Amino acid sequence: MSDILRWLFEMLGRLLRTLDWPLCLALFALMGIGLMVLYSAGNESPHLVLAQGSRFVLGFGAMWLLSRIPPTQLRHWTPLVYAASIVPLLIVLAIGQGKHGNLWINLGVFYFQPAEVLKLSLPMMAAWYLNRGILPPRLGVVLVTGVIIAVPTLLILLQPDFGTAMLVGISGAFVLFLAGLSWWWFAAAASGVAAVAPVAWFWLLRPYQKDRILTFLNPESDPLGAGWNIIQSKIAIGSGGWTGMGWGHGSQSHLDYLPEHTTDFVFAVLSEEFGWMGVATVLALYLVVIGRCLWIASQARDGFSRLLAGSLALSLFVYVIVNGGMIAGLLPVVGVPMPLLSYGGTSAVSLLAGLGVVMAVRAHKPVHGH
Repeated sequence: MSDILRWLFEMLGRLLRTLDWPLCLALFALMGIGLMVLYSAGNESPHLVLAQGSRFVLGFGAMWLLSRIPPTQLRHWTPLVYAASIVPLLIVLAIGQGKHGNLWINLGVFYFQPAEVLKLSLPMMAAWYLNRGILPPRLGVVLVTGVIIAVPTLLILLQPDFGTAMLVGISGAFVLFLAGLSWWWFAAAASGVAAVAPVAWFWLLRPYQKDRILTFLNPESDPLGAGWNIIQSKIAIGSGGWTGMGWGHGSQSHLDYLPEHTTDFVFAVLSEEFGWMGVATVLALYLVVIGRCLWIASQARDGFSRLLAGSLALSLFVYVIVNGGMIAGLLPVVGVPMPLLSYGGTSAVSLLAGLGVVMAVRAHKPVHGH
């Protein structure tokens, strides 16, 4: 019997050896907290928890599978993965569904959001291309990388999904940043965005997107209309105080004052029910995940792995900042979920898959690499 148990433990150890356990423990804690908050925000519906839990299981499976693939192999597959991820972006423009555009593809069992996949495949492609040449990259390489970033970003803007397009574009920009691109490139890009902002306002932005920006600047101008979301979110955050109102006792979500309380504004539910202590705990867990990913990136022995792992870590940091700033009224509402807390399958699976790639960087360290 002892020999069988020893064999089973050895087999389990070999199966799980590529997982990074400090990273896994922080992720398990975030997923557990996310399911707790979702249960309360969803009016104590076990259906939401079971659905999200099944997505976490699927995401963990993807994370484990990708952690076992050497980054050298991922690097060989990258152009194919990038090209394959562009195809659904074209399909969703024709048959997609969504409240404000063509965002999801109905697969019958679940809704698939193609843009989420680009949060992984785009930095992979940018890292693959930049790693082929000398770093810091020269002008021609930067321009080609810009095209690699711009194509999916523009396709996502056409859906239209400004929030996800911004995050996908930023993930590619982080690869350029980590490759040593000079600061003046980013300053020039920011100046270009500022220059075209008036054109975007009059010709590209839809009415609901303009309302979000105007509401961000002055939510009290329409407190019962466009400003309702952010005002109620601030009330939820403020009413939580230091220790919160208690799990399941948040009035803003349970009385339906707070909109989208299982998705975009779930962090406001956490703030109301668990207070500043709960918020600080979750933010600390995010910092553990981000810090661990950056450490793994710093230990990578090849350029592709370093650029990819570092950009995924910095991108996660931006996701947390954007959603947190959005629900606090510090940034416009752009429909960006809080990682592993907001209800949604594609975003959770794609995030965990990306962290599986980071774990692969740690588990498979080549002695030599370019």
